[in-house]
Amino acid sequence: MKKRILAILLALMLVVAFVAACNGDDEVVVDPPTTEDTPTAEEPAAGDTMRGIFITQDLSNASQAFSADEFTRIMGDFDAEVIIAGGDVADNIANIERAIADSLDFIFINPNDIHAIIPALERAREEGIIVGLFSSQPPEDVPDYPFDFFAGSDDVMGGRQAGEFVMTQFPDGANFVEIGGQAGHIAATSRHDGFREGIDTSLIIELDSQFVSGPWVADEARSIMEDFIVMYGDQIDIVWTHWDHGASGVIEAVVAAGIDPADIFIIGYDGNSTGYQQVLDGYQALSVGQSFTNMAMESLRMARVIFDGGTLAQGYLNWVPVDMVTIDTINNFPWPEW
Repeated sequence: MKKRILAILLALMLVVAFVAACNGDDEVVVDPPTTEDTPTAEEPAAGDTMRGIFITQDLSNASQAFSADEFTRIMGDFDAEVIIAGGDVADNIANIERAIADSLDFIFINPNDIHAIIPALERAREEGIIVGLFSSQPPEDVPDYPFDFFAGSDDVMGGRQAGEFVMTQFPDGANFVEIGGQAGHIAATSRHDGFREGIDTSLIIELDSQFVSGPWVADEARSIMEDFIVMYGDQIDIVWTHWDHGASGVIEAVVAAGIDPADIFIIGYDGNSTGYQQVLDGYQALSVGQSFTNMAMESLRMARVIFDGGTLAQGYLNWVPVDMVTIDTINNFPWPEW
């Protein structure tokens, strides 16, 4: 008897629901869209959340830690979810494989060794994953490097502009030492090459050049500069350093040797708050500044274009301009957030 009563009540409820779904003009609730109405892979629905990973070097690298924070901060503006992963070459490759296994939509990568990850990136692109190079330029010796786009500064151009600036400051010639970034890293190689393109090597004479072995470690830069001071002493007019925290190590070594940093033309690269402060204090003559915030925004923007069905030219290069930050220009730029 109870079952019969429940059945009657259920029937009455269905009738009421049907009546409520209609109005005086006999309009009815529209059924949910069928499978035929939903967007296809060729016509993706704009606004869908895209999921991906930012793979970078050791996150003790200040620029990459800041970049990771910026991806996390702005990813919602592009309806994106970004996983952060740092580490050595083996970690880079493992995280690319992780992205493939998890069917992520995109990979942004600033690798430790850009050549070592080629096979893994090729597999990722074969699986339809969008690949964006971040900050580190594609190598010229691999014309078919597997990536969809690049967002970053032109490190060759930045190095060249630093060299050209040196020429304006030392038209009669000078001696320089170079403290390069992480050995084998494409950014360090590009900055090394670019600087030499910007100078007249018959006037600006190289005394020595060494790269750090670790991931852009300031303590290594200090140690190298200490050796340079012992070997070359007051012959050193210019120190070309590939990163601003490296310039911090150079300044520490110079001060410890009893030399006024203002007596040596110290150049850094990155344009972070440390570099800006060293320029403002008169310890660093130039910081070649780059915007990691704009790199992160452009990476997400270009991935969004492809994810939503748009196209970019294969291997699209999106150059983010550098700033030449000196004591005379520092007030022309916003103070960096990293």
